[in-house]
Amino acid sequence: MRALRVTELGKPYEVLELARTEVPEPGADQVVVRVAASPVNFPDVLMCQGQYQVKPDPPFTPGVELCGEVVATGSDVTGLAHGDRVVGAGAVPAGGFAEYALMDAGRTFHAPEALADAEAASLFIGYQTGWFGLHRRAGLRSGETLLVHAASGGVGSAAIQLGRAAGATVIGVVGGREKAEVARELGAHVVVDRHTEDFVSVVKETTGGKGADVVYDPVGGDTYGRSTKCVAFEGRILVIGFASGDIPTPALNHALIKNYSIVGLHWGLYNERDPRAVREAHEDLCRMATSGEIDPLVSERVGLEELPAAAQRVADGHTVGRVVYTST
Repeated sequence: MRALRVTELGKPYEVLELARTEVPEPGADQVVVRVAASPVNFPDVLMCQGQYQVKPDPPFTPGVELCGEVVATGSDVTGLAHGDRVVGAGAVPAGGFAEYALMDAGRTFHAPEALADAEAASLFIGYQTGWFGLHRRAGLRSGETLLVHAASGGVGSAAIQLGRAAGATVIGVVGGREKAEVARELGAHVVVDRHTEDFVSVVKETTGGKGADVVYDPVGGDTYGRSTKCVAFEGRILVIGFASGDIPTPALNHALIKNYSIVGLHWGLYNERDPRAVREAHEDLCRMATSGEIDPLVSERVGLEELPAAAQRVADGHTVGRVVYTST
């Protein structure tokens, strides 16, 4: 089979190499799938660079999220069978950037019929992160105001749709005119282009001075610091990630004085500590996909040959929505 392999660490464009290798064999609790689609996630980029918390030894194939057809099952696998169309996590070092991939059975779910392969492949990480962040960690309520940073990206676009589905007023922050249009199409009620506008002022004006009840921050750095200036009394700042590369040091005295919460989310831990909740989230997301409340934004579909360059564009912040490798 063909697969993209990382033999040495570095920028995705430089280290993702197309190679021929054997179709992987499943472990006792794994399945082998014929890959239909696999989005580029920021963890894939970080993994190529050796900067992700999971650090597989080269050579390895990234692709932490995918949709595919089960072609083989391990001896201990139940509930999944040959021919099933599934979504979930790629089991790196045999991840989704290949013609065939491994998946751990506990992180594999039946794909929603309402979504095509590329969109279904994009339902797992970004939407599960949004679901757990907004509902379980932040307790977002109907009528509240949600501020979403990097709102046109893979994680941010999911948060916009999930926020709207929850009945919140959504303010999306993006960088550039094209990304602003994408955020509007996704359903953001108010869109802020950070290149030309101050999101702190816009949030205060939109909320009549109250501020945002929930801040969804996958950026970190100065974005986090400025968000503290427009978070509401008893608001919640969700720490999703640090795409800026700068991990902020919170001023805890400010959180005390203003009565807001700083809430961390490491979604991957739920797969280990509360897998039932992950399955419940998947079922709820499938329901919303069927009803049309959510629909993953796929901006580019690329083949294996084009994937290294596409992954680099994701790394450089030059994409909107999801960039997805598709096998056809």
